[in-house]
Amino acid sequence: MSNPSASVSPLEPGSLDGQRALVTGSSRGIGADTVQYLAGAGASVAINYRNKEVRAVKLADAIREKGGTAITVGADLTDAESVTALFQAVADAWGGLDILVLNASGGMEPGMAEDYAMQLNRDAQVNALNAALPLMGPGSRVVFVTSHQAHFIRTTPTMPEYEAVALSKRAGEDALRVLLPGLDEKGIEFVVVSGDMIEGTITATLLNRLNPGAIDARKEAAGRLYNVGEFAAEVAAAVVDPVPADHTRLVGDVSSFEPVSE
Repeated sequence: MSNPSASVSPLEPGSLDGQRALVTGSSRGIGADTVQYLAGAGASVAINYRNKEVRAVKLADAIREKGGTAITVGADLTDAESVTALFQAVADAWGGLDILVLNASGGMEPGMAEDYAMQLNRDAQVNALNAALPLMGPGSRVVFVTSHQAHFIRTTPTMPEYEAVALSKRAGEDALRVLLPGLDEKGIEFVVVSGDMIEGTITATLLNRLNPGAIDARKEAAGRLYNVGEFAAEVAAAVVDPVPADHTRLVGDVSSFEPVSE
């Protein structure tokens, strides 16, 4: 399985040899492309999925066929026992973890509880990081994936259909940032990667269904939108690039989000 939406990896082959990485929500989309970039650079990768086991297994097989190391671990991040089992599986396989990419998110799926977005995008992110910490040592890194619509939600309104998700993802980012002093003490690095709406994602598809033309309008306002592979390349690069002083990697143009200075 090649990267469907980008072919050039941001990582040098062998640059992650010996590293152990877990990407949540990585059976498809941004997570799947990120996993492939990390594996291509030599990392052993854990592909996490909630219910897309067939896709996860297919992706792992493709990575192994290229000489990489991959395992698949199903887990519902909103279930505490499931999260414990997820990290136990990683511990059993590798004995530790060097890279944690918190990519899984949601909240627009039909039929979920009213507070599901907050459960997944805030509570589950914190629980996953806390469960991972015993496996992570100095020099390891945590990457949290979010959107400009969420990162800037306090100052820039977003489309109504996405507001609940945006607020919950910002709440998740804030809750993770509260943990920064403890991460610093352990020598664990943390960076937020924020991007605009990404063409080809489930979120973009759902938003366009609820608000026809929304993605095209956002694309026109932004000039261009990244596709899945391009944004995944930024997430993968955030694993190795120096962490900005504010722990934030803003991808693409953010001029329409940042407050205008007087």
